[in-house]
Amino acid sequence: MGYDVIVIGGGSAGLMASIAASKHGARVLLLDKGEKLGRKLGISGGGRCNVTNNKEIDELIKHIPGNGRFLHSSFSNFSNKDIVIFFENLGIRLKEEDNGRMFPVTDKAKTVVDTLVNQVLKQGVEIKLKSPVDKIIYDQNKVAGVRLKSGERLKCKAVIVASGGKSVPQTGSTGDGYPWAEEAGHSITELFPTEVPLTSNEPFIQTKELQGLSLRNVALSVWNPKGKKIIEHQGDMLFTHFGISGPIALRCSQFVVKALKKFAVGNIEVAIDLMPENSLDEVYHKTIKLTEAEPKKAIKNILKVILPERMIPLLLKQTGLSEQLTYDHIRKQDWLPLAQIIKHFPIRVYGTLSIEDAFVTGGGINLKEIDPKTMQSKLMEGLYFCGEILDIHGYTGGYNITAAFSTGYTAGLNAAMQ
Repeated sequence: MGYDVIVIGGGSAGLMASIAASKHGARVLLLDKGEKLGRKLGISGGGRCNVTNNKEIDELIKHIPGNGRFLHSSFSNFSNKDIVIFFENLGIRLKEEDNGRMFPVTDKAKTVVDTLVNQVLKQGVEIKLKSPVDKIIYDQNKVAGVRLKSGERLKCKAVIVASGGKSVPQTGSTGDGYPWAEEAGHSITELFPTEVPLTSNEPFIQTKELQGLSLRNVALSVWNPKGKKIIEHQGDMLFTHFGISGPIALRCSQFVVKALKKFAVGNIEVAIDLMPENSLDEVYHKTIKLTEAEPKKAIKNILKVILPERMIPLLLKQTGLSEQLTYDHIRKQDWLPLAQIIKHFPIRVYGTLSIEDAFVTGGGINLKEIDPKTMQSKLMEGLYFCGEILDIHGYTGGYNITAAFSTGYTAGLNAAMQ
């Protein structure tokens, strides 16, 4: 017994592809190697499921620095606004939080996963769990079906590969789909971790003196070996026992990975601006005025009003100033290096945690070989790709899931018309 469409992978992209294909009249089978569907979706957004981002399309694409422009066509089929309407029509009310992030009012990812799975079943999609795929069967340059690891063969007109990347492997995304794509003639752009913490062996990281310190509303920039700023992000970050983490460190990670490779160097400088709202001149005058107001007080006690207390000894040490120094003993020319390090606190980073520790996989199926209007392979008729297996990656904040839902919907809609 044959199917019109077989979807491999029951994550965000696969669930949406199944819904779109069955809605457009196709007989759909959804295969997943795991025991339950939507596992990565279930832990996204800190377990609250950040289903999309409400920014305007151009702004949204800017937040998908890994080939976001490729998504223009699929967004015209199914945009972030359509995702919001889709969920609200299924009875999931959404709320907007900071930076356009959209969450279910229930604050539970389970609500989203259960509703999607119920919709898949309601639309008559057949689901086979614990059914790992061995290979996709091709015949005369078109898809003929799939063979499961059990040896069972299933016929179909179209296959949608939604098997994910290589990040967060405990959810089932272990890179299964890349060999199937290569068998069809596709090339894979080199995989790398993105949205991943940065590693450093600076002495203050090794001594763990800042471990657990969280910085709020600072800026983090990445610098190339020639002293040119590559990127800067403002927000929150965290010192860890191996380096730095938190939202802005994750956002800078792909630029660190690319710079290490491009310049063939062992480490790259990132720098923290502890007072991003103030210029160097303003930082200089603001800090000196504070000490002037309390001339008998040690500067380390005065500076904690505007700087993270645990960083002060390090900042002073790096500028050669004594913690016990008072205003009366400050030489003006000695104060400028302190203002400079507040604005540019350098950290040498040598890489990131592994791709398995990353939130998102960079690299993937080469987009030149995919039709952006349909998500169909340009090399093999009836073969479609969607979600994280593609060479598309965005920042965290609802951007990757938006790309997955949009490419999934586009693949499902077009596969149904095979």
